[in-house]
Amino acid sequence: MSHVVSVVEKEAIPEEPIIIAGLPDIGLVGVIAAVHIASSLNMKDVGSVESDLLPPLVVLYNGLPKPPVRILSSGKLVVILSETAIPASAVYKVAHAIVQWALEKKAKLLVSIGGVAVEDRHSIDKPKVFASASDEATLDTVKGKGVEPLDKGYIVGPYALILRYSAMQNIPAISLLAEAFFNYPDPEAAASAITELNKILDLNVDVSKLREKGEEIRLASKDIMRRTQLEMAKMRKSQEYDVPPLHV
Repeated sequence: MSHVVSVVEKEAIPEEPIIIAGLPDIGLVGVIAAVHIASSLNMKDVGSVESDLLPPLVVLYNGLPKPPVRILSSGKLVVILSETAIPASAVYKVAHAIVQWALEKKAKLLVSIGGVAVEDRHSIDKPKVFASASDEATLDTVKGKGVEPLDKGYIVGPYALILRYSAMQNIPAISLLAEAFFNYPDPEAAASAITELNKILDLNVDVSKLREKGEEIRLASKDIMRRTQLEMAKMRKSQEYDVPPLHV
């Protein structure tokens, strides 16, 4: 049986969008950041990512069902948000579908937000944010905004594939990775990532509530963090950010 992942537009999404992907990963940085951005900008639901590879669930808001992987928008700013762990078996097809859709939409930029695990995270007051990009010009643009590049290491999981497929399709893409707890929801890391995203996209998303409500967010996110940990183990996320043995 062939499993298909499709992007379904409930409302027409304009061409040349800037797409932000917030998928469950280290510290749930991307999910927390994406939820906060969508809420702050009063984004509306405009579509979803559908597949029989995803868990058979809905997310209830005020008693009404929402798909687990939603697409929200405000003008040409679009957020892809997953409120369920992406199964390791679905990662390739989900990443490919997102990049293919970005290509069809002639996306100006595809931004992934995630975390980079650091052992001494508890002693870091304001997590740093690092960037990688699909091509040199895009990386230069990001560096010009004052974001430090992640020079060496591995990225594992959906963001690795999104970056790789974007490079293959010549889509300008960046991955913003904030220092974060490996297996603990990290709203402060999400706040740092949004602060850098504000610079890159000239946004003005206030992050004070993320810092104020950190403990509340952590408690609300613990179940999705637990499920995400299981899937990350299957993707061998523990290898991530080790320096590769050879650089030529």
